[in-house]
Amino acid sequence: MVTRRTFLGLLASTVLPSPLAAADVDNEPQYLADWLRAGQLPHLAKRLPKFPRVVNVAAMGRVPGHYGGSVRMIIGSQNDLRFMTIYGYARLVGYDRNLTLQPDILESFSSVDDMVFTFKLREGHKWSDGQPFTANDFRYWWEDVILNKELTPGGGALELRPHGSLPRFEVLDELTVRYSWDDPNPGFLSILAAPQPLIIAGPAHYLKQFHKKYQDSIRLASLMKENRAKKWQDLHIKMGRSYRPENPNLPVLDPWKNTTAPPAEQFIFERNPYFHRVDENGRQLPYIDRMILNISSSSIIAAKTGAGESDLQATGIDFSDYTFLKEAEKRYPVKVNLWKSVRGSRVALFPNLNSADPVWRDVLRDVRVRRAMSLAIDRREINMAVFYGLGTESANTVLPDSPLFKPEYASAWIAHDPDQANALLDDAGLARRDDDGIRLLPDGRRMEITVETPGESTLDSDVLELVTDHWRKVGIALFTRVSQRDVFQSRAMGGRIQMSLWFGLDNGAPTADMTPAELAPTTNDQMQWPLWGMYYLSRETKGVAPDVPEAAKLVKLLHEWEEAASSFERAEIWHNMLAIYSDQVFSIGLVNGTLQPIVHSSRMQNVPDKALYGFTPTCYLGVYMPDTFWMKEDRPNA
Repeated sequence: MVTRRTFLGLLASTVLPSPLAAADVDNEPQYLADWLRAGQLPHLAKRLPKFPRVVNVAAMGRVPGHYGGSVRMIIGSQNDLRFMTIYGYARLVGYDRNLTLQPDILESFSSVDDMVFTFKLREGHKWSDGQPFTANDFRYWWEDVILNKELTPGGGALELRPHGSLPRFEVLDELTVRYSWDDPNPGFLSILAAPQPLIIAGPAHYLKQFHKKYQDSIRLASLMKENRAKKWQDLHIKMGRSYRPENPNLPVLDPWKNTTAPPAEQFIFERNPYFHRVDENGRQLPYIDRMILNISSSSIIAAKTGAGESDLQATGIDFSDYTFLKEAEKRYPVKVNLWKSVRGSRVALFPNLNSADPVWRDVLRDVRVRRAMSLAIDRREINMAVFYGLGTESANTVLPDSPLFKPEYASAWIAHDPDQANALLDDAGLARRDDDGIRLLPDGRRMEITVETPGESTLDSDVLELVTDHWRKVGIALFTRVSQRDVFQSRAMGGRIQMSLWFGLDNGAPTADMTPAELAPTTNDQMQWPLWGMYYLSRETKGVAPDVPEAAKLVKLLHEWEEAASSFERAEIWHNMLAIYSDQVFSIGLVNGTLQPIVHSSRMQNVPDKALYGFTPTCYLGVYMPDTFWMKEDRPNA
């Protein structure tokens, strides 16, 4: 049976027949006044699409705002410019606060059996430089980027070819494009709505100057030299990177656009005069004029935030900073909210089933060992000592906020039971101990396991200190190794780590229509099975195939999810995968539902008091629409 879903494009119930018929000079941001007087910008009615996305701010339980102000944030490095893309959360389709997909940049979209996707653009929508955003931008990206073997040597993102082949792409008219697969691709829309979305369109009018098909070879060579690129494709990638918006000349569709060329210690993002959203009063979003990102050492972001140097801060601070930050409310005009972390576990242990040490590899592949390690941990003590009892002791799994949650997933092998842990380790052939009570591996070495961590939070060391005591009581000696994040991740992906301490599942609040790929070996940065993940990621050309039956089963189920024709079928597959993942203890979750401080200026309005916080699916602040935040009292723009 053919089912059809169609979503027409205005948020909430507010539809303005002529959205800007009532718009007057009061609806123009004062920030743009000089450009308007000089004739360098058209007036609002000509900057917006014919039918912009209307955000009914009042219907969201918030207060419609006014324009103005600059907001300071602190980032740890230039790489963190990506937070502006994540927070701005302008996507072809995106999630609302209830994690329901809806059109955003698109005016509408439809899908037939998750195989044929038709996208309609908003008439009159423009890039941040005022050039039209049309189907030609999709055509350029398809024909000249994805199909260009020099720019895309791998054949395109896996999300575009889940069954091995790319879709058929059609331009139906200037504002309509279509992607068609012969088999279902249920993850297509969700990857377009992701924090790091699948890119399927780009500003062709700008990017063509960096493409050898369209640019004179002499001029292209000059551009390569000017931008320090050795190859033309490196130049195109560098100048067209939208996820980390370092190029201030790149046209964007985001609420704010970068105006600062790197390297710099401060990056200024200013309002996009062509942004496609308005509030119910016809005021163009965002309300805030400028976002100012100051680079600082990651280790002192919390201290600087507590000293009043940030107007909006979510990253670089942790629950362990809460008391200090709360004290700052007495000294500075800031407010500290606590949002619920959406991760499957605030911290989790990842035994490396692909360890380069063959003895340890065999030991960690024994599910009895993984279950014993989990049972030996006193999560109640960790919750009370580190999280003040505010978290929930749980396996690394989905939260009650997800419709897929079942209590048995959260409680699998988490009861503190040293006796059962000891019995399982004995049954696994690890009964022999030395004079210190430490168990011996099959080759006679002491059962000394090194847990590696990037050490970016004092929470990590606090948790590991407690786990060290818990495991010592069952005959396992734990040692900690701290290294910088890039070194840590490189060692993890290379299989040189026995066990890692890292965050749990990124998405602890999934729906059935979101991909369960996190539960299966699918990428080489999954620390419990990086080589199996590389095998999947490389289409079986690198890495090794999973040879633990339950891990191979997870991959098989993931393929079944990709071919499922209904949300009901996808939910059943999700439950099968969650059951296997929890029962096999492929990662050892400790505590979830922990709280994340969100610090913001007391003048800033519309910041939720409580919300879900995580990279995916909420895009940190993204689904709560920071473009609707506003400053009650204007700060100087200077």
